[in-house]
Amino acid sequence: MPSGLEITQRAIEDFAKVQENMMLAKEENATRTYANLKKEYISLKAFLMVAGVNLTELDRIKE
Repeated sequence: MPSGLEITQRAIEDFAKVQENMMLAKEENATRTYANLKKEYISLKAFLMVAGVNLTELDRIKE
Protein backbone atom coordinates (compact mmCIF):
# COMPACT_ATOMS: atom_id res chain seq x y z
CA MET A 1 0.00 0.00 0.00
CA PRO A 2 1.44 3.38 -1.00
CA SER A 3 2.29 5.88 1.69
CA GLY A 4 0.78 9.34 1.91
CA LEU A 5 3.99 10.80 0.55
CA GLU A 6 3.90 8.50 -2.49
CA ILE A 7 0.27 9.39 -3.17
CA THR A 8 1.07 13.10 -2.92
CA GLN A 9 4.09 12.73 -5.22
CA ARG A 10 1.91 10.97 -7.81
CA ALA A 11 -0.70 13.74 -7.55
CA ILE A 12 2.00 16.39 -8.08
CA GLU A 13 3.19 14.56 -11.20
CA ASP A 14 -0.38 14.22 -12.48
CA PHE A 15 -1.01 17.90 -11.75
CA ALA A 16 2.02 18.88 -13.86
CA LYS A 17 0.85 16.65 -16.75
CA VAL A 18 -2.69 18.02 -16.66
CA GLN A 19 -1.39 21.59 -16.71
CA GLU A 20 0.85 20.83 -19.68
CA ASN A 21 -2.06 19.27 -21.58
CA MET A 22 -4.29 22.24 -20.69
CA MET A 23 -1.74 24.64 -22.17
CA LEU A 24 -1.51 22.56 -25.33
CA ALA A 25 -5.30 22.37 -25.63
CA LYS A 26 -5.54 26.14 -25.22
CA GLU A 27 -2.92 26.71 -27.95
CA GLU A 28 -4.80 24.36 -30.28
CA ASN A 29 -8.12 26.01 -29.39
CA ALA A 30 -9.47 22.64 -28.24
CA THR A 31 -12.18 24.08 -26.01
CA ARG A 32 -13.87 20.80 -25.04
CA THR A 33 -10.56 19.13 -24.25
CA TYR A 34 -9.51 22.11 -22.14
CA ALA A 35 -12.81 22.05 -20.22
CA ASN A 36 -12.43 18.33 -19.54
CA LEU A 37 -8.85 18.75 -18.35
CA LYS A 38 -9.90 21.68 -16.15
CA LYS A 39 -12.15 19.33 -14.14
CA GLU A 40 -9.18 17.08 -13.41
CA TYR A 41 -7.01 20.13 -12.68
CA ILE A 42 -9.50 21.39 -10.08
CA SER A 43 -9.72 17.96 -8.39
CA LEU A 44 -5.96 17.55 -8.23
CA LYS A 45 -5.49 21.11 -7.01
CA ALA A 46 -8.02 20.56 -4.23
CA PHE A 47 -6.33 17.30 -3.19
CA LEU A 48 -2.90 18.91 -3.12
CA MET A 49 -4.14 21.87 -1.10
CA VAL A 50 -5.72 19.53 1.47
CA ALA A 51 -2.44 17.58 1.55
CA GLY A 52 -0.66 20.82 2.47
CA VAL A 53 1.30 21.23 -0.76
CA ASN A 54 2.30 24.82 -1.51
CA LEU A 55 1.11 25.34 -5.09
CA THR A 56 2.74 28.75 -5.55
CA GLU A 57 5.52 27.39 -7.77
CA LEU A 58 3.65 24.39 -9.18
CA ASP A 59 0.49 26.04 -10.45
CA ARG A 60 1.19 27.47 -13.90
CA ILE A 61 -2.46 27.82 -14.92
CA LYS A 62 -3.59 29.99 -11.96
CA GLU A 63 -7.33 29.31 -12.34
